[in-house]
Amino acid sequence: MNLEETVLKYALINAYQHDGKANPKAVIGKVLGGNPELRPRAREIISLVNEVVEKVNSLSLEEQEARLREIYPEFFEEKTEKREEKKGLPPLPKAENGKVVTRFAPNPDGVFHLGNARAAILSHEYARLYGGKFILRFDDTDPKVKRPEPVFYKWILEDLEWLDMKPDEVHTASDRLELYYSYAEKLIKMGKAYVCTCKPEKFRELRDKGIACPHREEPPEVQLERWKKMLNGKYGEGEAVVRIKTDLKHPNPAVRDWPALRIIDNPNHPRVGNKYRVWPLYNFASAIDDHELGVTHIFRGQEHAENETRQRYLYEYLGWEYPVAVHHGRLSIEGVVLSKSKTRKGIEEGRYLGWDDPRLGTIRALRRRGIRPEAIKELIIEVGIKTSDTTISWDNLAAINRRIIEPIANRYFFVADPVPMYIEGAREFTAEIPLHPDHPERGTRKLKFEPRKPVYVSMDDMELFRPGNFVRLKDLFNVEIIETGENGIRARFHSVEYEVARENRWRMVHWVTEGKHCEVLVPEGEELLVRRGFLESDADVKVDDVVQFERFGFVRIDAVEPEKIVAIFAHR
Repeated sequence: MNLEETVLKYALINAYQHDGKANPKAVIGKVLGGNPELRPRAREIISLVNEVVEKVNSLSLEEQEARLREIYPEFFEEKTEKREEKKGLPPLPKAENGKVVTRFAPNPDGVFHLGNARAAILSHEYARLYGGKFILRFDDTDPKVKRPEPVFYKWILEDLEWLDMKPDEVHTASDRLELYYSYAEKLIKMGKAYVCTCKPEKFRELRDKGIACPHREEPPEVQLERWKKMLNGKYGEGEAVVRIKTDLKHPNPAVRDWPALRIIDNPNHPRVGNKYRVWPLYNFASAIDDHELGVTHIFRGQEHAENETRQRYLYEYLGWEYPVAVHHGRLSIEGVVLSKSKTRKGIEEGRYLGWDDPRLGTIRALRRRGIRPEAIKELIIEVGIKTSDTTISWDNLAAINRRIIEPIANRYFFVADPVPMYIEGAREFTAEIPLHPDHPERGTRKLKFEPRKPVYVSMDDMELFRPGNFVRLKDLFNVEIIETGENGIRARFHSVEYEVARENRWRMVHWVTEGKHCEVLVPEGEELLVRRGFLESDADVKVDDVVQFERFGFVRIDAVEPEKIVAIFAHR
């Protein structure tokens, strides 16, 4: 391989790895690093690299990949080998084959997103890795602040099944209130819990000073009387709380005598209505269910470490062994909203189309955008169980997804903001183009050029259509631009052969003749852009298909209507 080919190789690799844009400095570093004998020629090489990088960056992603496959196919073989060598999740502490039980416990007050999918995916993957059990437990005992909604129970189950993570068991906390009551009564009788009727601000004042609440040491029979009053309606909302006794001198005031159950008047719970008025808080219900359901390993965010400290008091009093808790950091994605409260507010204000708005990071939004479940799972497994917070870029997820969908996505031409091009001197011609360049067995698509009709090209390529320039209409022929005006572009047929365009380094553009009206929704941060144009008239697409619009990007077909097709942009 000569010097120019070496530079071209590294420029194409760098472009392929960075969304089509090679960085000259990175290319220079690779060339000189891999060939130290060239360092005395650094000035000459810098000039050559700048020239080659400019040419490479003028190519489309498809052209860059095709050229790289042509001159250095080993690159793609190496990538495959490295993927196969990549390690999975680390061993799980205290895990025995066939005995691991994990759970995912979402609150059905919204759909789940990429951030809290981390706990679900880790729980499922480890349960399967050790031949154990994966449980879904709906944590729905807060009908006031984090109010559950019927649709979210259904959607969370659907999302888990789409991720190929169907739970082995499904439990719902609101169906288990009698169980929580029995444990509350048992703890009161043991003198390990009590009913506090202090006003909240008075209790906080005592707690922060490490002073016992006046009700704390009253005998169990007095506490049981108060407990009955909580259940039968003698106390109203905010007038009585069951507390678990802990260390009043604990350095974290939030751990001191934490609340276990409280009263909610008229909860109107979506599953049990107003049947119950005493509701357990998260730490009480969750701790009891983890034991009752036989959970051996818990995966949860680092911010829940305090909850473990609280729950361990309960386990100690009841003589239970606490599950192995694996805490991980928060996971966020640059520029994508994950917060359920922010999402809900945005939907209510009309800024988002719904919980599956493609600008969001919910599982339903990622699915709608054309992200594959395998890509989401692979990303989470790559991040692993680090305790530090992790922010990933959209490019991280897109790179994994691109590798998964590239072999299965058929190709079509979509022309955004179409401009007519009238071509002189060309005969009738039918372009026969593979649906996928690597899979000829899938067949071809045919685009017919007729001399008396224009072809349509994209406004995005207008810089190429200056008089005197030459371009190649992809898979059709080469033309010379004669004139560009308000009514479109006038061009003249030059030649059919692709080799002519390649030798002259003429840019390649896509085109359609008469096409189907098509809209592509393109998420750009908080904006949702709409690109309108023409899709090949014979494009055989269905809702949920993920296809590649050549030189535009991968999209998922969202709607096929008589008057138009709607697609959602995934990534390039």
